[in-house]
Amino acid sequence: MLGGTVGGARALFERDAELAAVDEALTAVTGLEPGAVREPAATPGRRRGGLLAFAASAGLGKTTLLAEVRSRAADRGCTVLSARGGDQEQQVAFHVARQLLQPLLAGSTEAELRAALGSWYGIVGPALGLCTASGAAPDPQGLRDGLDWMLTHVAVQHAPVVLVLDDAHWADPQSLNWLAAFAPRTDDLALLVVVAYRPDELPSSAEAFRGLPGRAGHRPLGLEPLTADAIGRLVRDRVGDHADDDFCRECWAVTAGNPFEAVELAVKVHDRGLRPDNGSVHLLRDLAAASKGSGLIAGLERLGPSTVRLAWAAAVLGTEIQPALAAAVAGLGSQEAADCADRLRAARVLTGSRTLEFVHPLIATAVYRAIPDAVRVALHGKAAWAVVDAGLGATAAARHLLETHPEEDPWVVHQLRSAAREILRAGAPEAARDCLARALREPPPPGERAAVLYELGCATQLLEPTTTANHLRAALEEPIGDPELRDGILFLLSQSLAHSDRLSEAAEVVGKAARTATAPRTRLRMQAEQFMWDAFRSDEPDSPGRSRRLARLADRLTGRDLTERYIIGLRAWDATLRAEPTDTVLRHAARALRGGLPWADEGRGFEVPVLVAMTYVYADRPDRAEELFAEGIADFERHGWRGAHLSFGYVLLGYVRYRCGRLAEAEELARDGLRLAERVGRGTPVQWYAVAVLAGILVARGRAEEAAALAADYAFAAPFPAAVTFPDAQAVHGEVLLALGRREEAAAELAAVGRRLDPRGMRNPGWCPWQLHLALAEAPDAPEHAARTALDAVERARQFGAPSAVGGALRVAAEVIGGPRGLALLAEAVTHLEASPAAHQLAAARVAQGAALRAAGQPGPAADALRRGLEGALGCGADGLAGSARAELARVPAPRRPPGAGSPGVRATAPRET
Repeated sequence: MLGGTVGGARALFERDAELAAVDEALTAVTGLEPGAVREPAATPGRRRGGLLAFAASAGLGKTTLLAEVRSRAADRGCTVLSARGGDQEQQVAFHVARQLLQPLLAGSTEAELRAALGSWYGIVGPALGLCTASGAAPDPQGLRDGLDWMLTHVAVQHAPVVLVLDDAHWADPQSLNWLAAFAPRTDDLALLVVVAYRPDELPSSAEAFRGLPGRAGHRPLGLEPLTADAIGRLVRDRVGDHADDDFCRECWAVTAGNPFEAVELAVKVHDRGLRPDNGSVHLLRDLAAASKGSGLIAGLERLGPSTVRLAWAAAVLGTEIQPALAAAVAGLGSQEAADCADRLRAARVLTGSRTLEFVHPLIATAVYRAIPDAVRVALHGKAAWAVVDAGLGATAAARHLLETHPEEDPWVVHQLRSAAREILRAGAPEAARDCLARALREPPPPGERAAVLYELGCATQLLEPTTTANHLRAALEEPIGDPELRDGILFLLSQSLAHSDRLSEAAEVVGKAARTATAPRTRLRMQAEQFMWDAFRSDEPDSPGRSRRLARLADRLTGRDLTERYIIGLRAWDATLRAEPTDTVLRHAARALRGGLPWADEGRGFEVPVLVAMTYVYADRPDRAEELFAEGIADFERHGWRGAHLSFGYVLLGYVRYRCGRLAEAEELARDGLRLAERVGRGTPVQWYAVAVLAGILVARGRAEEAAALAADYAFAAPFPAAVTFPDAQAVHGEVLLALGRREEAAAELAAVGRRLDPRGMRNPGWCPWQLHLALAEAPDAPEHAARTALDAVERARQFGAPSAVGGALRVAAEVIGGPRGLALLAEAVTHLEASPAAHQLAAARVAQGAALRAAGQPGPAADALRRGLEGALGCGADGLAGSARAELARVPAPRRPPGAGSPGVRATAPRET
């Protein structure tokens, strides 16, 4: 609204700086100067995207400026994606994302959509309205990753791309937060993002949008009101060049340089046939007032009650208004509605024919706010019925129902529940939560209240586990006639409590349900859940008793269904913790896997499949563990579970690599997992796992200071979580302290680990080597006690039988004991470790063996062991160990040479024949 027409083309007044920034950005993203002919194929590296943001109050011309951006981008051969936020569509999840991306694939067949979206079809498709949601709901982060992939794909395939978003302050939170997070990546793509918004109306959820990097630095470009000269040119463009200077200056004064208001004022002057001279100046202030606020509404009312009702209906419906829907909401016949629409177009309130739009958002807002409260509520109710009758579905009706008052209407509850299911499966749990919370206020019939509370719990599970538990406890207080619903509530409640680090409560919930269940399969399922949460509890009161009960039950089961396989899998894990023989562990693990253990079953957690995979890690079968983790990660990605689930997958796969001595790969995977964990939130269980694994890897690589800094950054210290982790968080913390040389603190931390685990029967040093680190910490001051501790760990490891566990324990015992006995233990350690996949442990044992041989006066064998240890350390990426090996090699005395031999390093040569 700030442009005139010059020679048939639109001109923008006093926006030279903004247009220069636009041209600069377009030049960067296209590699072309203004007016240049686009090359058939762009040269790689010449295109650079970015963000360009414009912030200005209403009416200062953001929309006109963005229209010019689109025009200039199209002239340079760019693919243009365009969207606009809507005041009435803010509650419609992914409304803006759909405007941007849906046109690219609209009209495609299902086969074409599947080919275009690949594995993202079932995740991104429902959010963009391209297909119906089915299967488990993706987590919000998984969906955001899918949208990232799609926009990146568009930017690569259709480069250069310009994405234009107008009225970003009214964009739905899901779309706005996604774009805000994606925008920094545009620097690496041929993608320019241009946004405009009202800074005083940007929602708090999008505050980060104000500080995104862009060509204007870290602040958006502001649009200033036009000067008197620019307003004069704009007015003369509408009313004629004969408008005098006093008239134009008064137009500027009464509109405060706002181009939208100036255009509306000039149009009214023209339509009323006023002379644009000093004689009409006294009329301008009243005319300007009639173009906005109460003046606009008064003018609208003069068009008649039917026309007012149509304007109200249009304001309630929002953008892209179908005339038939507007007529239905207004209660008008089609012909009468058409006549009213003509009057509204003539009055510059509405524009368009096949679909109606308000001429400017300011007008739409003024009309909407002018509707009496009771009438507005009633119109939203009529709009809900109208969109359902038109076949637009419950989701389209939901945004209207959210604006209505509760009336105990079962139809409203039904529509809101249906909408919540669709929205949740499309990946917007916040919007689904809002629908269900409104359904509760309706309220639902007494027999449905528990079901609505359960669905509300499902919607909030990923957002607010504690709130979820409250909803589910409330559901259990309602009359529940469906046993499956009650079981579902109990299972979800136990999961929510466990994910809130309230494992004892989680176990108590399913334990009580198991005792009161009348159906045998339900009882077994509840027992399985209780065994699982008890296995993770660090405060379990009777761990040995639970192990005995679990063993008796698992040995009777055949694995005929998933519940039985879960119990057998828990038995395999329990056997690992208690250092039962590896043959026993692997036998139960194989039984659990026979028939399948899905990682992404919507009705169950992924904990048991992970535990079964980890049994193979500790039993020295990392190849099988990697296969299982690869299957699980693929399952997570197929379902769009890219938050905590995928983080656990990457972190624990990194832990598998760490156990095998592939330390560089392990660190990369652990860091990837930690980045995903940070998106889930600080202080979550997955973050504890990620930090524990990464800290252990850094210590193994010889970077103890970095591990300590990592622990400090993430508050990785007491109090430790109530859940048992692997590796044990407190034990890793003790290991870091030991690596820093803080032996007394390390010993205290590690002794506390022993006091916690030993009474529970968790005696496997292959899983938690707290005894080994404790022995090393105590050795200088209490060598005899350290030796006893290390030898006890050796006995436990022998009981378990995994070569890596035995060899690792023997190495530490040898270092603590020393002397000839230590040498013998080191030789045995090397033998065991050579039969294991633990390459880093083997390298450490060889370096220790070389150092011991040197001290025993055996330089030849010492040098051989040290060279092999150095080679292993370098292959593992253990830089600290490699440095120790080089230092020891430097201390090995050179071998004695016979008399007459060449100097060291000089090769003797045979005499030349004559």
